[in-house]
Formats: sequence, C-alpha cells, structure tokens
Amino acid sequence: MSSEDTVGHGVSQPSDAELAEMDRDQLVKLGGQLDGVELVDYPDPWPVKGTRAEKRAERFVALWFTIAGLAGLAFVVGLIWWPWQYRAPGQSGTFLYSLYTPMLGVTLGLTILGLAVGVLLYTKKFVPNELAIQQRSDNQGNGSPEIDKKTIVAHLEDAAVRSTIGRRSLVKRSVGFAGGALGLGLIGLPVASFIKDPWKDSNGPDSLWHTAWQKKFPGEVVYMRRYTGKSDEIVLLRPEDLDAGAMETVFPFRESDRGDAEALSAVFMRSDAPVMLIRLRPEDAQRVVKRKGQEDFNFGEYYAYTKVCSHVGCPTSLYEQQTNRILCPCHQSQFDALHYAKPIFGPATRALAQLPITVNDEGYLVARGDFIEPVGPAFWERKS
Repeated sequence: MSSEDTVGHGVSQPSDAELAEMDRDQLVKLGGQLDGVELVDYPDPWPVKGTRAEKRAERFVALWFTIAGLAGLAFVVGLIWWPWQYRAPGQSGTFLYSLYTPMLGVTLGLTILGLAVGVLLYTKKFVPNELAIQQRSDNQGNGSPEIDKKTIVAHLEDAAVRSTIGRRSLVKRSVGFAGGALGLGLIGLPVASFIKDPWKDSNGPDSLWHTAWQKKFPGEVVYMRRYTGKSDEIVLLRPEDLDAGAMETVFPFRESDRGDAEALSAVFMRSDAPVMLIRLRPEDAQRVVKRKGQEDFNFGEYYAYTKVCSHVGCPTSLYEQQTNRILCPCHQSQFDALHYAKPIFGPATRALAQLPITVNDEGYLVARGDFIEPVGPAFWERKS
C-alpha cells in the first residue's frame, strides 16, 4: 500500500485483497476513520448476558408485541364477523351494533399502540446508546466509492448485532406476530368490501344502480318526507311548505312503512336516501338549463337532487340562495342548480343525479321514480 493511496481524513486506503480479508469489526473501525467518526462511548446495555433483569425486559417487550398481535386479530375478526347491520333502538342486537365502530377503533388503535410501545421499549432496553463525533463532507458531489459502500453495510450489520435482536427469538416471534396481524388487518379493510356481492340483486334497492327511492311495485307512491329528528314522526311535504329560494333535505316514505319503527328509522341510515328539494325563485326558474332526457324531472320551480357528491360521496349540504350554487363542504366542489347541477368548481366532474318529482292527487310532493343513473362517486361499471 503506497502512501499516496489515501482517502478522506488521511486514512490509507487498503487494497481490494486487504478489504476482502477484513472482518466486520475491522470494517466498522475503518468506516469510522473514513468518515471522520470517533466513538466516544459505545456501552453494552447488558454487559452480563442472561441475567434475570435482561430476560424480564425481553419478556416485557414481547408482551407488548403479543398484545398488538392479539388486538390485530381481534380487529380482523370483528371487521368480518361482528354484527354490523343496523338495529333500531329497542330492537334485539342494538347494543352489539352500537359497539361495532368503537370495537374497530379500539382494536386497531391497540394494535398500533402495542407495536409502538414494543419498538420504543426495545430501543431503550437493548439498542446501545452510542456517543460519536463525526466530521461530515459531501465528497464534492461525487458518488460513494466501493469502500464506503462496504463500510456502511458493515456499520449496519454491526448495529444489528449490537442490538442483540439476532439472539432474541421471543422478541422476533412476537414482533412478527404483531406485524403480521396488523398487516392482515390492513389487507382486510379493502378486502372486506368484497365480502358482500353488490351485484347479487342488481335491480334491488341495495344495488349500486338503485336507491331507497325505487318503487317496490308498480303504482306505489313514494312521498317526500321531512326530517324532524324523530324517526316515528311522519311529516309529508306540499309545494306550499317551501318558500321561494328555500332548500330542504327530504327522505322517501311509503305508506307500507307507517307503524314500522324499524323501517321508518332505517331509511335515515341509508347513504343514498337524502335528497335536496330546492324551490327556485320565479326569476331564477326562468333561466334554468335542463339536462337532455331530464326535461320533465322538475315540478315547476321545484327541483330535487341527490345529496351525495359525485366526487367522493360527501353530503352536499349547503345551498347558496343568491348564486343558486350547491356546495360540498368536504372538498369545496360547487354545482350550478340552474344548470342541471353540473359542477362549476372543485374536484367533482359529474353533475348531481336528479330525482324526477311531481305532485300527486292529494297535493303532496312525490317521486315519479328512482334516479335514472347511479348516485355518488364513480365506479368501474358506470358509463357516466
């Protein structure tokens, strides 16, 4: 080795043959010298191996990883098998149904907490807390030479060995169990949506093509019902109930549901049921541009649009009377109520679905039928 063969910080560069013969400790020392690193202190957390205190600390770390694994499995089991179907107050199973969302939150949160605490405890108890001083250089923008690559790998291997993770099979098994359970839960979240076939009954009200406004049989009357906050209170709407420029959220009502507490409350839980009933001011109604094929969907100054935003399904709950704009508060999409609710601002790209409405012989506002297109965000089968 010649005296000219030096690298950073005046360290002599070994030949390739000498480099290949070096063990990990020698490479670690050489790498530190090349990087201008001086190890001031590198204490072993457990200089005496196999003590009771060391084993107790290892078991404590493994306990948290095991808790995380069990919680992760509980999350997956609850996600799939917990009774999630809606149950009205007073019905059998209401208590378990009310615990569905809290159960998912608690088990997933405990999984993440267990992993985090386990990692922190292992770092505190077993990873050496080194104290080093290093002079840094960017090597004048040049790439790392082979010697730097080998020494950094040696440093990483040395850190792994000094952390003693290689000989702690209990910790490795428990962290693998916890990580696997969490991974299973993360996989289960999107997969769970495929457990129920959305096309099992493509003509039914629970399919993606239809909503709660679909008639159950020819000639059925589907009224527009005002939401009063009480599921058993039925208030049907007439045209004179809305002032010019007003908007009200309405839900479907059928006479067959009268007296059925479960059916009356369940309709409020359906995401596709809420509809915005808008009464335009007379001067604004004269400027309406109607969508092709939906020219007769309104009843005079009354227009009905789904509240499900066509972007990602948030509720388009805001109506600005002066500008006749419908606003979605989630991502600020705006729709023009005078131009078949087409988007004019924000990320939404499709108009809100319009419900065909009229007034029946009794003078109540009713739906003439279901939406003629799916409501809400896009999915791969829809053509609009």
